[in-house]
Amino acid sequence: MWGQVGLLLHIAATVTVGLRVLTRPRMEPSVRLAWIMIVEALPLVGVIGYLLFGEIRMNRGEAKRRADIRRLLTGLFTPSPQAVDHPPAHARAVLAANRAVGGFDAVRGSAVTLLPEDDSALDAVVQAIDAATDHVHMLFYIWLDDASGRAVAQAAMRAARRGVDVRALVDGLGSRHFTRSATWAEMRAAGVDCRCADPVRLSLIRAMLQRVDLRNHRKIVVIDHVTGFTGSRNCADMAFRPKPRFAPWVDILVLVEGPVVRQMQAVFLQDWMSTTGADLGAMLTQVPPAGPRDCIAQVVATGPDGRPGSISDCLTTLILGADRRVTITTPYYVPDQPLDRAIRAAALRGVEVTMIVPARNDSLLVGATSEGFFGGLIEDGVQLWRFRPGLLHAKIVTVDGRMAMIGSANLDRRSFELNYEMNLMIVDPAVVADLDARQASYVARADRLDGPGIARWPVWRQVRNNLLAIASPVL
Repeated sequence: MWGQVGLLLHIAATVTVGLRVLTRPRMEPSVRLAWIMIVEALPLVGVIGYLLFGEIRMNRGEAKRRADIRRLLTGLFTPSPQAVDHPPAHARAVLAANRAVGGFDAVRGSAVTLLPEDDSALDAVVQAIDAATDHVHMLFYIWLDDASGRAVAQAAMRAARRGVDVRALVDGLGSRHFTRSATWAEMRAAGVDCRCADPVRLSLIRAMLQRVDLRNHRKIVVIDHVTGFTGSRNCADMAFRPKPRFAPWVDILVLVEGPVVRQMQAVFLQDWMSTTGADLGAMLTQVPPAGPRDCIAQVVATGPDGRPGSISDCLTTLILGADRRVTITTPYYVPDQPLDRAIRAAALRGVEVTMIVPARNDSLLVGATSEGFFGGLIEDGVQLWRFRPGLLHAKIVTVDGRMAMIGSANLDRRSFELNYEMNLMIVDPAVVADLDARQASYVARADRLDGPGIARWPVWRQVRNNLLAIASPVL
């Protein structure tokens, strides 16, 4: 009897979840198919998996608060006098896509400087904090209590002691060890306002009501309204103590000056106000002055809180506009179908497409899933290189030597759908040339992967990779 009851309950749960998958709005057909297959093929496990990870559920109060704050800041965010009214023809489509997704106009007159690859990159952050006179805003997904992390923390403490308003926001998962460290306590004692976004609270009831894996993956520093830093670099040594066997962690960090810093400030304030409840929107009334450079820049901030579109839409538009050359650096490649097709279509129409990925990935699952896409990319003409010395963690896309997008977002569905991310669009040949040179240095330290190379992989590896690639819509 109990067996029959259990069977009926299982059938009812499977049918109910299946109907939910088929009727859920804004779900790609490939995602629906993948979830239907999982729910049918894995009794009970598939149902539980969908309930935990199948939908982007947020606490309604939190989602409303974030939406209200975005509306408030949009109201305060008066149009910049440096807004680009007539963008270059080659950049028009992608700047419009970025505006539709992130909400910010492209602006002229900013300066973007690529900082060194090694640990000295964070020295510029320390120097800027030491020169701060009004405020220092910092947001990192990972902040470690190592030499680099402590150097930034000590600069923050020095600034706070001389009367500068210093606000530090970290992700509750990525920086969980740092928030329990003596350095974090010292920062608080010195007057730094230290906060934790989305602290980890594991409970079955909470997991059923909202996703527990929504993370703030951004890396933002804003100082005195006029100076900013962003990229893929966390506040940590390249040795990256949590995963030393993959070191060095190879990232990029850029120094940003000028009008686009105001957009970085707006993104930081959205996260700070959502976390603390404090109203700092008046800070957006100050517009950083434009410099002599004609660099066009634009922030694209995305997140799982119901905004239309994703960073994938922006990258897809950017790549579809390529005429000659596309170079992509990413540690993880688990794309949605439009982005994957855009990259392959560019190669097929004769664009020189180069992709650089790490030879060893810190995530076995994501690394294997990425490998499941490599065969199709290579077959369609993409030059694929695997970086040898350490984990290549930079996220860079350059197009035709004229446009680039960098930032915190990986080319994977987690960044597209689950994480809070911030990327920076740049339209400036000089800056793009620096980024292309950096990517060329990655190629010089990489091995080319071709079709015969994949064919030499063991059968079990090819089967594993292709199965995971099929399941990528739910990963």
